[in-house]
Amino acid sequence: MILILLRVLITILILYLLYKGIKYLFDPKRKLELAHEKEDYYFHDDARNPRKNFFITYNGVMFQGEKYLGEADRSFDVVSIFVWPDDPANLQGFKVEDFRFIETEIKSNYPYAKIDWKSPIRELLEKEDA
Repeated sequence: MILILLRVLITILILYLLYKGIKYLFDPKRKLELAHEKEDYYFHDDARNPRKNFFITYNGVMFQGEKYLGEADRSFDVVSIFVWPDDPANLQGFKVEDFRFIETEIKSNYPYAKIDWKSPIRELLEKEDA
């Protein structure tokens, strides 16, 4: 009887560890961290929840975006997004084209949104537009 109970407990433990391992492998935050370390591009967002911020990693810099809900073309959608880098010191070597690429990626997910950048990126983009 004890031997059967022990086998059941070991089987349950193995299934639990397998479940946790698979959950860890497919965790979007882990993928974000991995892309950040490799200096790749990755867009992490919960599109169904407009109150949650999204994260973008691009060329080793982590950006965070805050979404604001509003009326857009007869429906409620994200109409304004405020984006800033987690560490502005890491922006060395970034060009206007890099920020335009990020804007394009954000626009592909939120077509009605107006994107605002935090300083000093905003000033750089304003100079380019002028």
